[in-house]
Amino acid sequence: MMVGMASEETRTTTFPTTSPTPHTPMADEPSRAATRAWTKRLLVVGIVLSALNLRPAITSLGALFEEVRDGLGMSGSVAGLLTSVPTLCFAVFGVTAPRLARRFGAGAVVCAGMAAITAGLLIRPYTGSTAGFLAASALALMGIAVSNVLMPVIVKRWFPDRVGSMTGLYSMAMALGTSAAAAVTVPVTGALGGGWQSGLVVWAGLAAAAVLPWLPLVRERATAPAPQDTARVGTPAGMRMTRSRTAWALAVFFGLQATAAYITMGWMPQIFRDAGVPASTAGLLLAVTMVMGVPLAFVIPRVATRLPHQGPIVLALGVCGLAGYAGLYVAPAGGAWAWALLIGIANCAFPLALTMVGMRARTGAGVAQLSAFAQSTGYLISIPGPLLVGVLYQHSGGWGLPLALMAALMVPQMAVGVLAGRDRTVEDEATR
Repeated sequence: MMVGMASEETRTTTFPTTSPTPHTPMADEPSRAATRAWTKRLLVVGIVLSALNLRPAITSLGALFEEVRDGLGMSGSVAGLLTSVPTLCFAVFGVTAPRLARRFGAGAVVCAGMAAITAGLLIRPYTGSTAGFLAASALALMGIAVSNVLMPVIVKRWFPDRVGSMTGLYSMAMALGTSAAAAVTVPVTGALGGGWQSGLVVWAGLAAAAVLPWLPLVRERATAPAPQDTARVGTPAGMRMTRSRTAWALAVFFGLQATAAYITMGWMPQIFRDAGVPASTAGLLLAVTMVMGVPLAFVIPRVATRLPHQGPIVLALGVCGLAGYAGLYVAPAGGAWAWALLIGIANCAFPLALTMVGMRARTGAGVAQLSAFAQSTGYLISIPGPLLVGVLYQHSGGWGLPLALMAALMVPQMAVGVLAGRDRTVEDEATR
């Protein structure tokens, strides 16, 4: 992969034979280098802005969920369906991203994804019906799904020697967008007059800003590898992710960590409130858990790319999760801040999973297929988790069984994470 990228960067342009000057290609090299440097800077801006928009559509709704339910007259069953829509859309639409990228270019697809997020966030508060709200939410989530899958592809394509730092950068931006939307949506709603519509629609402005850096790249198809580039990096023909044990391990790891994350976002405040913690403090504890992802999402990928095996990081994060769940069972109120911190650390398995997607494939095409497979399969795996926790809580009348389930799921997450962290590539396994 690195040789292919290096040859691509040093490849010279073929000029017409009508004006053959030996020094023209060399004279043009500074211009080409400057253009490439400008493109990379623009890509960094686009990646960061896009990452900021990959979760506010979800967490801003969570902050105003009760008001939205009342405003649209949603039944309890429909409200439950709405909480499952994000993971379902990520699974269904994410798998289409590699095909779209091959046809239109990764940059064009991400640009369209940001435009879809903008349109969905603009439309959904004002549809006036539950069906329209769900449809507009699905449009925004479709844009998020394809962008989720293609971010590791763009990083691998343009920053092959900085996979860890660039993955850390956009993971940190994603965590920042997630926590910011959860923290400021309610205050912003109050400042804008108290209507939940204004509190939701304001995030369309951030999504619109993320469209702009990608527009020049759409015209140049700068993020779409040319056919000759694919051949140069040696993408095997007929590669199937289902043949790769590493791909399956990474998909299951991704699914289990997503299960833990969505259970945390959906149920942790209720765990604290049932233990006697005030509602405002319970919300703050969740914000602390989510904010932990901001610095660690930048550090963990950089450390992971320096290790031949990412298993030790997987185990360290898993131990933090087990300790956090045990603490919630033994003394949920007494050690609330410690448990929130430990679970926040455990949830940083997400940037680690993204980093391993970039490390477990040699080629850009391999990263695209692995990213789509791991994320789509993983999000399908994660769908039942939050629902099952709710069922156990309702039928048992307490948090003992749900917490036992959450701790039990951490064990296979650690096991498959160790398998996914081995120094192997899917190209070697998926073509056997």
